[in-house]
Amino acid sequence: MSEFDLIARYFVRHAHPKNRATLGIGDDCALLMQEADTQTAISTDMLVEGRHFFVGADPYKLGHKALAVNLSDLAAMGAEPQAFTLAFALPRADEQWLEQFSAGLFALADMHNCELIGGDTTKGPLNICITIFGHTPVGQALRRDTAQIGDDIWVSGTLGDARLALGALREEYPLNAAALEAACVRLHTPQPQVALGLALRGIAHSALDVSDGLIGDLGHILKKSAVGATLQVDALPLGTALQQQTLEMRRRFSLAGGDDYELCFTAPASKRDAVLGAALSAATSVTRIGVIEAAPGTRLIDGDGKPLALQLASFDHFA
Repeated sequence: MSEFDLIARYFVRHAHPKNRATLGIGDDCALLMQEADTQTAISTDMLVEGRHFFVGADPYKLGHKALAVNLSDLAAMGAEPQAFTLAFALPRADEQWLEQFSAGLFALADMHNCELIGGDTTKGPLNICITIFGHTPVGQALRRDTAQIGDDIWVSGTLGDARLALGALREEYPLNAAALEAACVRLHTPQPQVALGLALRGIAHSALDVSDGLIGDLGHILKKSAVGATLQVDALPLGTALQQQTLEMRRRFSLAGGDDYELCFTAPASKRDAVLGAALSAATSVTRIGVIEAAPGTRLIDGDGKPLALQLASFDHFA
């Protein structure tokens, strides 16, 4: 297949359920309509074979995850998905791989009414780059630099199972088949919390998605907002597989595991009922895990309120 045959066969869709583009795939640029009194949210994520996913990864799940990590960024901003572009390098034009990859990609895209409007393809080592576009009313975006002293710190869903699966697949430790299967769902097919992000507009002060590990990602909010925090480590919501592991592993993977793609956000204590209502409307769980404070840095305490001296680091793309 030529490049244009590949695009036409696997990525051009003539009947998208909710067209956002006035001009999509097939010209030098796509054209998107802008809605009045809204801001455009834009994010880009790259997945590189051997760095972000295993060689030979299931192409359907890879298509899902490639878009999910971008949708998670929109969720963190409280932005509604509109459209995305796909640029990727392929070692070869494998028709079976392309069919499965595009099926996984579009299954998630259709769930969120997000339209593929362009991109690029070339031959080379497998590398997937998606740029996603969303919108949010002016002044309602959830940001990292707006946490306030006294805010509760919350996290959605559960943490740690993705990192547990990654370690088992790398043969760092044994994991029984049932636990591995459950944990791999979180690693390979994360579900972006878009509905929760939208529901938190006007309630949360700040937010981000947990992609590189909670303690490091929360640190971005603290730095941008010039505040500190105390985290109740044993209050962190654990994945079902991680719950069965040692205390040391539970703490390490929930704090610094990465690949969770949950939302971490702050909100005033007076908004606790509103936060729970937002979670209910989004059909997800949320857990209060700490508080924003004036003193800089992150302080970790156990279930009895005693300080914990844990040396943890989140994922670093260049480490």
